[in-house]
Amino acid sequence: MTADSGVARTSRRARWGIRLAVRCALLTGCCSLLAAFPTPLDAQQTDIETERTEFSRWLATAPTSPLAALALIAVGTGIRLGPADADVPIPGAPEANVVERGGRITAIVGGTVRALPRGQPVNLFRDHTVLAGGTPGRTMLAVFSIRARKPAKAAAWYPYRPAAAVAVTLEPPAQPGTVRVLTADGIEVNAAEAGTVALAYGGQRARLIVRRMPGAMADESELEVYFRDRTNGKGTYPAGRFVALVSTGDGRYRLDFNRARNPFCAYSGVYPCPAPWRGNTIPAPVEAGERYSGGGLDPGKVGDGASD
Repeated sequence: MTADSGVARTSRRARWGIRLAVRCALLTGCCSLLAAFPTPLDAQQTDIETERTEFSRWLATAPTSPLAALALIAVGTGIRLGPADADVPIPGAPEANVVERGGRITAIVGGTVRALPRGQPVNLFRDHTVLAGGTPGRTMLAVFSIRARKPAKAAAWYPYRPAAAVAVTLEPPAQPGTVRVLTADGIEVNAAEAGTVALAYGGQRARLIVRRMPGAMADESELEVYFRDRTNGKGTYPAGRFVALVSTGDGRYRLDFNRARNPFCAYSGVYPCPAPWRGNTIPAPVEAGERYSGGGLDPGKVGDGASD
């Protein structure tokens, strides 16, 4: 679940950075060559454990961490930041007016126009970063403050379980098209119906909807599954978790629940929580991936960013 996302795929970029770090370590002979020649299973576990360590570090220190989120607000016809009566009050900051024209987002601060490239964090004020995301016409602006950062809450995971990774086949959707949904970072996007996967887990069978989310990095799968299982509210986030579907190159896919992650609303009430995708429930406990120890959004406050 990256060094920049939030509104714009932080988790994806962080995972990319983590993988790059692992590759560099291998090339320079670190990690004792991972015990000489690791099996694919050893490599999977090492990659996941490294990813978890880096995510915890990012969560505690990154300027765009959800723990530093101050606001997530629709740009609409324009918003004001700074003064006490602004849409987002920021004590001690000058006034900034954020507007979107022709899909281009800019901030006017003290007569200076600054571009806010979609998906790229910009240090707009001292100790404050903004990040624009979402689709043109529905742009959202996330505002982060290192001064408002919540105390670091360590992310927690179930122990790595090889059996939590299953091979699946992606079946075409019965009705191709797009649906408006909220991503893990609370941003509304138009996701394409990618199909369904059938699997057996914990002695129970399930069929899960898969959607293609826009904006993934080049080496990342855009195929996402938002699912629920018997651990929700009993060890994992009540509203559900996300996991990516990764191609294995032979026409099949790997669904690894060790990589299941919480939506950002599990860390901050600033983010709306994605509504569970109808039917995406595994009738067995999936004791793998990210856990939940409380402190985020009230699970009852679930966003309506899904039209199914």
